[in-house]
Amino acid sequence: MESTPEKLYFGKSLLVPSVQELAKQHLSNIPDRYVRPERETPVISTGASVPVIDLQKLISGDSMDSELQELHSACQQWGFLQVINHGVTPSLLEDFKIEVIQLFKLPMEEKKKLWQQEDSLEGFGNAFVVSEEQKLDWSDMFGIMTLPPRIRKVDLFQKLPSNLRDVLEAYCKEIKSLAMIIVCQLSKALRMDEEETRDLFSDGMQSM
Repeated sequence: MESTPEKLYFGKSLLVPSVQELAKQHLSNIPDRYVRPERETPVISTGASVPVIDLQKLISGDSMDSELQELHSACQQWGFLQVINHGVTPSLLEDFKIEVIQLFKLPMEEKKKLWQQEDSLEGFGNAFVVSEEQKLDWSDMFGIMTLPPRIRKVDLFQKLPSNLRDVLEAYCKEIKSLAMIIVCQLSKALRMDEEETRDLFSDGMQSM
């Protein structure tokens, strides 16, 4: 017997126009909602660089301890990092990229079937638009909950192009495996029980 999809509420956003469609109109001026006031250019340190973590060094070999310390430091000092040698299949990454590009190239009539609803953040549109006066980014977005399957918006998922659905299924599973490895390594850096951490996050939510 199939389980009933879980209904979860992640917030909502006011519906906004498609930037791709606006761009096709050859406007003489950018609409006011997309024009932000001039601000001083932020000062960026030329000596700063995003921490890079080599996953293979992190999970095997003589560099495990030093790479674990690098991971710990990156989380303490930065809060984000870049992962290399992550093990996600290169051809899968390329296929996913191609399918996402094709998704954004769909005719507007097809995109409308995938557009956000007033009570949801999933689909084409923009996120966290709460006011008609709010400044918008000059971009279109597409968001969807992917894992666990029970929280998916089934009607939206089934409307995706079949090739994208197939690639998305494989991609989100590999990303989940990668995320679990990183989370378990973080627990090791914090001297927490890895199995307890694995159990805690094994059914975690994933969105794209």
